[in-house]
Amino acid sequence: MTETTRGATPLTPEFRMASGLFQSLRQDMITDAFAYRPLAPMDTDGPLAHKLPRRIRAEAAHLPHAVVCLVAFVIVFCATVTTELTQAGALVLGLVAAAPVLMTLVRPVGAFWVSVAVNLIFPVATPWGSNLPWAPSTFLAYLATLIFVAMRTRPRIAGWMWLVTLAIGGGLALLGRGNFPSLGPLIFFTAIALLAVSVRNVRKQAAQEVSAQIEVTAFERDRRTLLEERTTIARELHDVVAHHMSVVAIQAEAAPYRVKNPPPELEAAFVTIRENAVAALTELRRVLGVVRSADYEAPDAPQPTLASLDGLLANVREAGLSVDKTVTGSVRELPPGVELSAYRIIQEALSNTLRHAPGAVTGVEVSYVLGGLGIRIVNEAATGDARPSPGAGQGITGMRERVAMLEGEMTAGETAAGGYEVAVYIPVSTSRPEPAKDPA
Repeated sequence: MTETTRGATPLTPEFRMASGLFQSLRQDMITDAFAYRPLAPMDTDGPLAHKLPRRIRAEAAHLPHAVVCLVAFVIVFCATVTTELTQAGALVLGLVAAAPVLMTLVRPVGAFWVSVAVNLIFPVATPWGSNLPWAPSTFLAYLATLIFVAMRTRPRIAGWMWLVTLAIGGGLALLGRGNFPSLGPLIFFTAIALLAVSVRNVRKQAAQEVSAQIEVTAFERDRRTLLEERTTIARELHDVVAHHMSVVAIQAEAAPYRVKNPPPELEAAFVTIRENAVAALTELRRVLGVVRSADYEAPDAPQPTLASLDGLLANVREAGLSVDKTVTGSVRELPPGVELSAYRIIQEALSNTLRHAPGAVTGVEVSYVLGGLGIRIVNEAATGDARPSPGAGQGITGMRERVAMLEGEMTAGETAAGGYEVAVYIPVSTSRPEPAKDPA
């Protein structure tokens, strides 16, 4: 159902189009035309700027301002050379023509209208107005103003400036203050200049949008990688935590039978412990179902520990990597979560070596130190004709997440010899609860 207003005349498409164009003209060229918009310093992060000395690089940020001032000086000089006025008159002509050029540094759209006013006055007030719509100096100033304004604004404003230029040139020619042959070069050169600047602005804007999109994509990719690694860690640690909770439930159920005539309060406490352990185990399984992917398959074997490290190194040697293992300190049993994380960190570091430095000699060092566990994996630079293969780039992220989960420290980077080193320290509490003694 369409609601109509009585007595209202429907607007024609042509009228609506003209009204839209007028609103666009008013918004782009009239509203806040003389607003203060200073020219920002140039970005000095480009490859060419980095080759300059640091002191010169800081001053290079104001290169656009210097170019505008240089063009204004050239216009003043041109006015004093190409006019038949007195020296004072030529200087005044040059300063008036150069004023809009300098004005583009702070009020670009307003500078265009000031340049239009200057070029409307001089063809009437000067003797060369019957030969050219613009004097040589004012024409150069007008062209420079158009270019500088177009570089600082949107392409649509460049189109409006060209239409205004066409209207002014045609109007002056019809009024007899210029000839029609001179109008063609004026419109042609301004169109070429504005078109070139507009294409440059569009390409620059497109490059900025692509760069911003690349940054967003990289951020989202890193965030997705982080979430995937955390999900993998949660799946693996589920088995470890579930085992402990199962042991707690079984011991809580069997504890009352190990005591003769246990008091009812003790039996009730063990029942509560068992119920809480079973409930926690159920919640763990439910959480695992949430983080499990569609293609996830539960492992058949128990999660690996440092005792399985020799088997991992044997598989890596069969893949062509020369690996030496060194164990220092007093070997002792560590918490299952620490054992699993240490094994996975070594596994991922060796996988990265196979991928990025095939054939390199690698050393794995496991240090049982006071208060923690130290891990160090170092590989030399790739040798021979082996070429690195591309990887997913998630190895370091996964290792850092495992270390952060255990409140440890990790460093990874290239060595002075061209290889790569991963060093990890995982704190381990030395206090362990003593097992309960059987009173029997």
